[in-house]
Amino acid sequence: MSSFAAQCGVHDAARQAALADATRRIEASGLELVRFAWCDLHGMLRGKTLVASAAAEAMMGGVGMVSTLLLKDTADRTAYKVFEAGGAAELPGFEFGGNVMLLADPASLKELPWADKTGWVQCQPWFPDGRPVELDTRRVLQSALAKLAEAGYGMKCGLEIEFHIYRLSANGLNPQLDPEKADWPGRPPEVSMIHPGYHLLSEQWVDMAEEPLRIVQGTAQALGLPLLSLEIELGPSQVEAVFDATDALAAADNMVLFRSAVKQALRRAGYHATFMCRPPFPNIMSSGWHLHQSLVDLKTGANLFKRSSPAAGSTPADAQYTLSEAGEHYLAGLLAHARGMTAFCTPTINGFGRFRPNALAPQSILWGRDNRGAMLRVVGQCDDNGTRIENRLGEPAANPYLYLASQIHAGLDGIARQLKAPPATDAPYGSASEKIPTSLGEALEALKTDTALTAAFGETFVSYLTRIKQAEIARHAEAEDKDDWQSREYFSRI
Repeated sequence: MSSFAAQCGVHDAARQAALADATRRIEASGLELVRFAWCDLHGMLRGKTLVASAAAEAMMGGVGMVSTLLLKDTADRTAYKVFEAGGAAELPGFEFGGNVMLLADPASLKELPWADKTGWVQCQPWFPDGRPVELDTRRVLQSALAKLAEAGYGMKCGLEIEFHIYRLSANGLNPQLDPEKADWPGRPPEVSMIHPGYHLLSEQWVDMAEEPLRIVQGTAQALGLPLLSLEIELGPSQVEAVFDATDALAAADNMVLFRSAVKQALRRAGYHATFMCRPPFPNIMSSGWHLHQSLVDLKTGANLFKRSSPAAGSTPADAQYTLSEAGEHYLAGLLAHARGMTAFCTPTINGFGRFRPNALAPQSILWGRDNRGAMLRVVGQCDDNGTRIENRLGEPAANPYLYLASQIHAGLDGIARQLKAPPATDAPYGSASEKIPTSLGEALEALKTDTALTAAFGETFVSYLTRIKQAEIARHAEAEDKDDWQSREYFSRI
């Protein structure tokens, strides 16, 4: 009888070799537990923990998981009435809360540096009959990358991630764990800051925050993540992690693992990390996720945004003064679909508070040359292998698979239609330009009217995303205390 992995059509010779290597490493390292982890719609890891002796068989046979985990909003409430007739009719396979199967990639096995004798493998969901679950966000990015490859392109991405680290309060019982205060969602933790802020890149503040930053550094490097730097950001208790460029799928995988790992490792040491854009305190600074991207030739690896010299007759305000012709078309595609892609780049109600003037965050759909107030920042010079486009639209809570997929679909449309970019801005906070959506609801409406993006993601996926996000919006609208709602919804979990 063939295995479930074979039934899914993924168990080839390379996977068999990876499975043998993973089994050997589990035994050699003395691992006792292996976490089978999957990234949900909101970019957070979920899964099951198996004893090590069951791991190899589970990598072949899969691990059952309730399918409603794909239908949860940010408060873990199921947005579809799966037990009512027709409640999930538009999503065949999800009726009645049946199982999907998590199938692990044995090559992804890692030993967790903060959890004793514990391994970790990355999984994707499949239906029990061996069909892929197309709503899986990692599969959404894989599909986008396949379209990119059909055109001969690959994608490289570098990550700049701002987030906040706080010290957990030692005064009394953690309110998250007080059974008298249990709620859905529960209360956030009580915290204090690790540095007072408003002293950008301060060596004094980095020394004050050295202990938690060392934990972040050690955790990221032990997991093999390409960390380049850790920096003190402007806001109180705010920091930034910068990662070297990798291929797009690896960059998204790294982002998912980094967020989950540092939250766990820091919590064990008495700290709380949050990737919530605007934590629930006065005088904070919003956190962004700046995504650096370029297209590369799949055969040679050459940067396809680079040009050797400015286009004839161009000025620094012209895209082809620095970018190749394909680079300009890609840039113009990102601009053309900016409103539609916002729901993928800033997917929380909280994140829209970031779009304020003169805050190193965008307000308008503009590009600029090395301009940190513009939505898109073109970085590099002619004949520079590092030439790239930085998108400053994203928040650090974004699902990375959807964020990157939105860039690919928008950029490919720009290339296919040979769109031209407007001149670079020198007034990113001026009043004349088209604005970024100012709320999650507005962003979802913009997505629904963007026919190219809707077609690229598929109407089923866009409808699914919209329904779950509308459930989040509806609960927020019903809340009497909006600040408390956001604190409970995002601060503890994201």
